[in-house]
Amino acid sequence: MATATYPPPPPYYRLYKDYSENPNTAPQPPPPIEGTYICFGGNYTTEDVLPSLEEQGVPQLYPKDSNVDYKKELRSLNRELQLHILELADVLVERPSQYAKRIGDISSIFKNLHHLLNSLRPHQARATLIHIMELQIQQRKQAVEDIKRRREEAQRLLKDAFVTLDGQ
Repeated sequence: MATATYPPPPPYYRLYKDYSENPNTAPQPPPPIEGTYICFGGNYTTEDVLPSLEEQGVPQLYPKDSNVDYKKELRSLNRELQLHILELADVLVERPSQYAKRIGDISSIFKNLHHLLNSLRPHQARATLIHIMELQIQQRKQAVEDIKRRREEAQRLLKDAFVTLDGQ
């Protein structure tokens, strides 16, 4: 019994048979998805919105106002996390049956830390893009300077060659 190494192409490849002669004969791509959609059994949305902790069923451990001091709150949550981990170690030694509450508290602190960090992602993305663009500008300026330097060097060599040829 013979088997093919690769499966046959999908039937819609025939829609592109005249593409090399006339690229306009190919079908238009489908429009982008907007709103919610289901993929592999999960509901997703095209709107890039960070869900609040309350929507996720997690108590918010930092102030809810829009002027959050991220550095202060991250440090505070980090200290609180360290304290709860030490308490968990104490509970595991002294009262092992009560560890579940401490695990829940630690989980809540981690979720708050992650939420604070995720709320900083847009700022991080902007800063990264600014940095990349500044590097590109710097590289292009260096390339222009290199081209100018090489042009001047070529002009100098041509002038020297003309002087040498005229002197003979």
